[in-house]
Amino acid sequence: MELGYIKPRQITEEMEESYLDYAMSVIIDRALPDVRDGLKPVQRRILVTLNDLGLSPRGRFRKSAKICGDVSGNYHPHGEAIIYPSMVHLAQEFKMRYPLIDSQGNFGSIDGDPPAAMRYTEARMKVYAEEAMRDLHKNTVAWRDNYDGTRREPAVLPGLFPELILNGTIGIAVGMATNIPPHNLGEIVDALLYLIDHREEATVEDLLQYVKGPDFPTGGQIYDYDAIRQAYALGRGSIVMRGK
Repeated sequence: MELGYIKPRQITEEMEESYLDYAMSVIIDRALPDVRDGLKPVQRRILVTLNDLGLSPRGRFRKSAKICGDVSGNYHPHGEAIIYPSMVHLAQEFKMRYPLIDSQGNFGSIDGDPPAAMRYTEARMKVYAEEAMRDLHKNTVAWRDNYDGTRREPAVLPGLFPELILNGTIGIAVGMATNIPPHNLGEIVDALLYLIDHREEATVEDLLQYVKGPDFPTGGQIYDYDAIRQAYALGRGSIVMRGK
């Protein structure tokens, strides 16, 4: 039996390469959303599983335990303890400006009460998730093997529903992070229509005529409008809010 050979290497080179591989794995496979559909891998796989099970907005509910089990077994083998909280998040109206999952049962509260165990709750897609999945099987996106090569999964969703800008996201990875606030659907559509007609000359100030600022699911009042302008112009900033 041949064991191969030992390759001499500087420890600094090995650490640099290994750290980069680890960082990219965290960024791509777990922590940050894909800008094309606005979803993290676990969120995308939950929606794909709901679609596989035929749980449309007009269909029946299924037990969360069944959904999470299929997500774990077919696409995301990292344990249901990770999958279920992600699914709950997609259903909570106080966290998602436009929830992607229609829930039935105790899915937690804004006061911090935890959701019921997944054997007691049920779920199906909301219309926003259905729009994100539209034309999925019409050769609109690239597909790849799942973790064990037994089935195929979409690398990204068609994304007719602009999830990233409408629901925002929070992600922390290795050496980087993102925090994008949610926005109002009507305002974003108006801004997009303007941008289509004035793509070359449109400025941040022009778009601010249509997008007044973030639109959080629980409402609130923003103190400093200049902070909004700075955040949109530079891609970074802070927004001070107070409840109504």
